[in-house]
Amino acid sequence: MTIYLHDTRKGKKVPFEPLKDDEVTMYLCGPTVYNYAHIGNARPAVVFDLLARVLRRRYTLIFARNITDVDDKINKMSAETGKPIDEITAKYVKAYNDDMAALGVLPPDVEPFATHHVAEMIEMIRALIDSGHAYEAEGHVLFDVSSYADYGSLSKRNLREMIAGSRVEVAPYKRAAHDFVLWKPSTPDLPGWESPWGVGRPGWHIECSAMAAKHLGRTIDIHGGGQDLVFPHHENELAQSRCAHGGEDFARYWVHNGFLSIDHEKMSKSLGNVVLVHDLIKTIPGEVIRLTLLSGHYRQPLDWSKETIDSARRMLDRLYGAVRGIDVSDSERREAEIPEALVAALEDDLNTPRAMAEFFGLARSLNKATDADERRRLAAQMYAVGDLMGLLQSDPDDWFAGHGESEMSAGTIEEMLEKRRSARAAKRFAEADAIRDELAKAGIQIEDGPEGTTWRRVD
Repeated sequence: MTIYLHDTRKGKKVPFEPLKDDEVTMYLCGPTVYNYAHIGNARPAVVFDLLARVLRRRYTLIFARNITDVDDKINKMSAETGKPIDEITAKYVKAYNDDMAALGVLPPDVEPFATHHVAEMIEMIRALIDSGHAYEAEGHVLFDVSSYADYGSLSKRNLREMIAGSRVEVAPYKRAAHDFVLWKPSTPDLPGWESPWGVGRPGWHIECSAMAAKHLGRTIDIHGGGQDLVFPHHENELAQSRCAHGGEDFARYWVHNGFLSIDHEKMSKSLGNVVLVHDLIKTIPGEVIRLTLLSGHYRQPLDWSKETIDSARRMLDRLYGAVRGIDVSDSERREAEIPEALVAALEDDLNTPRAMAEFFGLARSLNKATDADERRRLAAQMYAVGDLMGLLQSDPDDWFAGHGESEMSAGTIEEMLEKRRSARAAKRFAEADAIRDELAKAGIQIEDGPEGTTWRRVD
């Protein structure tokens, strides 16, 4: 089978062919660490974590996800709070990684920090000046967009149209409004590094180009990110990287996930609907958040709402319910074969809706099976699929005990179930039914089966 990805630059789904036969390089734009990540930030983290898992089945993958720890938003946060910049960035780097881990996002192979790569950025800027693609003006260095004929090829924007409709402030040191900053001067109260153009700091776009080249090479296989980054960030990365490297291609495939809305509205501070992952994971299991983000095709818009969250929770309840009570060893889980149709769905441009349909088909087969060995084999397959997709990572009993609105302790629930078992054994059915009703009112659903009574919390 061939892996297919939708390439933004080509505007269509194409076969994936890495530069090297057995190795793939992938770069994802990571967080700017001045605040907690919102749910929109989490979507690319989850999507490209899944892509990384799929790629690792076939290739050796080197996956880099950067940390932007020098930025005007960070400077502003420092000024507003009076806290040192390094204290702010250290706090939110840890928060980001912890929050993403709660969503089942595995650490990248490389996590480069922008502040650790200023020397590489300065070298790239020098190369751009030397090749006539950048110019110095009043302590700034700017990329001369007119020097790169293919500018706009990624975002499908015409340069003349961009100029005509530009809302970019024409700073006095710019030759043209669309030229973008590679280096800017710093006052004593701002972070700064010595450079041939004076003490200053890098522009945002040059950071990713330099870090990608340093850790993955001049030409990488896949560059990922949210659709909001196509222009200007990725367009600018593409232009400056090719110009700094003598026309060598920067990324062979550009992959972007779609926008995320909140209850059918754009998420924004002005609307007061920014949803932080740090807050969500306090009340919603990380796997529910992960599956919600994977419930639609990654390139399509996704609406974050109570309905989509509840749907993901019910889906996971069905999956955990299928494997509950079946003992599967770690070796059986590792060695189980994932159904080809499910792998094919994921390798077809990460078609998660189709993959989930296959997953539920597996669960239905397990629910219908009566032979113990067959049930264990199917359960092992389900766990193997879960490991690929970052799902089914909890013990089923813990899953059903661990979420829902009921505050009744697990010990109290078990005591009540024991009383119910005794009442049923003594044929005091009215008493047993009363205990069931009391548990139901407390948000505890019980299910009687051939292997005994199980329970789970429900909203």
